[in-house]
Amino acid sequence: MDDGTPAPLLEVRGLRKHFGGVKAVDGCDFEVGAGEMVGLIGPNGAGKSTVVELLSGLLKPDAGTVLFDGREIQGLPPHRIFASGLSRCFQLAKPWPRLSVLENLLIAIPPEGKDTIWRALLTPPSRVRAAERAARERALAVAEQYRLHPLRNDYAYTLSGGQRRLLEFARIALARPKLALLDEPMAGVNPVLQVEIERGIRNLVEDGTTVLLIEHNLGFVERICDRVIVMVEGRVAATGSLAELRDNPIVQDAYLGVVGAA
Repeated sequence: MDDGTPAPLLEVRGLRKHFGGVKAVDGCDFEVGAGEMVGLIGPNGAGKSTVVELLSGLLKPDAGTVLFDGREIQGLPPHRIFASGLSRCFQLAKPWPRLSVLENLLIAIPPEGKDTIWRALLTPPSRVRAAERAARERALAVAEQYRLHPLRNDYAYTLSGGQRRLLEFARIALARPKLALLDEPMAGVNPVLQVEIERGIRNLVEDGTTVLLIEHNLGFVERICDRVIVMVEGRVAATGSLAELRDNPIVQDAYLGVVGAA
């Protein structure tokens, strides 16, 4: 930018996605700066999850521009968007169920951090073993950080919903994305593990990952987010801290008093 201000990590301009006569996203505009933790909130049907689907490549927009780290990514397939440094988690965590927690973590380490088959064939065995040890040590360190070390040998399908969510965060941490999209991370998590989930999200940000999250638990959003973006009927209605937005008539109307009571 001309004034010396760094460009946002994520810029969304005029994003649209219609399903027949339903305008799920209808001219959505917002920005997320590097290092921020931003909440994307709004009533059911506001278009939040559709925005995440568009940003992650699972849906193609009808119109609009998405700039990520200075490059347009709208309409790209998910694997290319992931390779650019944008990761996401789903409302339901999706680990590899028949692999152990540790195996799930090892898979998440980017290819440049591991030896491919061809490189292994051309690399002395001692170096291959050293690379494998380094990957395992890194995975175990992240398992410890996310309170998963005692479960490292358990199959993923045996984990509770909250533990699967922690595993998903640990996988994101190992992938080291620039931006993580978190879709309702507190959904279906018991109160005890909610504390661990919050710690896990803070760990992501402390490790250098920018976070954009959808969440209906407004108390959690207020504690953890630098600012929030409020969507109503497919568009951004307001932006700011949740405390600032409590008295916003548009936000109050959208939530029918929920924001004021949070």
